[in-house]
Amino acid sequence: MSKTTYRLLAGALCAFALAAPALAQSAFPNKPIEVIVPYPAGGGTDVLGRAFAEASHKHVGQPLLVINKPGASGAIGWADVINGKPDGYKMVLLATDLMTQPNMGFTKITYEDFTPIARLNYDPAALTVRADSPWNSVEDFVAAARAPGAKLSIGNGGNGSTWHLAAAALEDKTGAKFNHIPFTGAAPAALNLLGGHIDAITVSAAEVYTHVAAGKLKVLAVMSDQRIKGFEKVPTLKERGLDISLGTWRGLAVNKATPPDVVATLRAMTARTAQEKTLTDALDKQNMGYAYAEGDAFYAAMAKDHAFYKQLIAKLGLKDKP
Repeated sequence: MSKTTYRLLAGALCAFALAAPALAQSAFPNKPIEVIVPYPAGGGTDVLGRAFAEASHKHVGQPLLVINKPGASGAIGWADVINGKPDGYKMVLLATDLMTQPNMGFTKITYEDFTPIARLNYDPAALTVRADSPWNSVEDFVAAARAPGAKLSIGNGGNGSTWHLAAAALEDKTGAKFNHIPFTGAAPAALNLLGGHIDAITVSAAEVYTHVAAGKLKVLAVMSDQRIKGFEKVPTLKERGLDISLGTWRGLAVNKATPPDVVATLRAMTARTAQEKTLTDALDKQNMGYAYAEGDAFYAAMAKDHAFYKQLIAKLGLKDKP
């Protein structure tokens, strides 16, 4: 081998050696991806996160690790992602609380701090009471709340949460006054209702489905435009003359500084996972609504909802109120 050939070969090998680590590092994903659920275990967002992680196995190539970081109606989990490294290895399951919290003045974090991957779900709020309660209709409940000296307690997923806004909207439409009791999520609120510590909750119908099926809770009305699957006998508030349609969506997002190629990979993986029967079956089992929307459409929907809740919160005079 000539010296010239040797030098060329040595140079090529050196270049390959230097390039190999960079190539290895650029292959995304090459380690497990965290999925931050900013609510306690057992709620609708947690159920969706774990179902998605289970369905993703053959599409992601790495495990999805679901991590619950509840508190401040989602803000603790959101902050963990926007303050983390924007490399795509930490996703978050956003919910509609991201539209209400900043408009209430409780956080400076907004949807603009994230790059959306895809929306996966939508569920309307539901006015729910214990099965042994004396109220069998919205009218019964509202009448009791409006009685002299009465102040029924309604649990929600935290101050400024979608579920808080749902109860506040019911107050606005009926003239009733409730004692709003915040919890760290829908699951703790439901447990407190089951335990008799509060009178009602306004979380999603999906999040009380198993308790209703077990005969422990009953739904008086859902806050949607039409009756929903699994609750076909339950009227909407609109049927009862109350024009309220509120609920929550849930979808995946990453830090807004995440590289576009990583975002594209996550979106493609999510699109394939969203079509998995195991995921849709899991949602059906919990009576959770499937509502897929790809990244750009999801972002547009968030912008629209942000404006809607800004107007609603101003109308109800709730901003900066604990």
